[in-house]
Amino acid sequence: MDNLIIEIDDSGYMTQPKTWTRETAQMIARYDGIEELSDKHWEILNLIRTHWQEHDRAPMIRTLCNSTGLTLREIYKLFPRGPARGACRIAGLPKPEGCV
Repeated sequence: MDNLIIEIDDSGYMTQPKTWTRETAQMIARYDGIEELSDKHWEILNLIRTHWQEHDRAPMIRTLCNSTGLTLREIYKLFPRGPARGACRIAGLPKPEGCV
């Protein structure tokens, strides 16, 4: 990752979600204290990004849990900052309004 620069807003969310890459996800995750993104992390991140691309918003937490089979507690274990502050930030989404 040579000189990877991403633009973020005052809350730490990407301002240009279309520039997101797996490398930016890994960089944000490390910044948030997640050293390694597991297959389960990637499943959630990909689901969040797909939902955002199709609906122009992050999925609701219920959708996230139902689609992955994980409980909210398990999602918090993977993303200690939570679904919005953690998972959506790492997925490169803008700050969600009322979802996740």
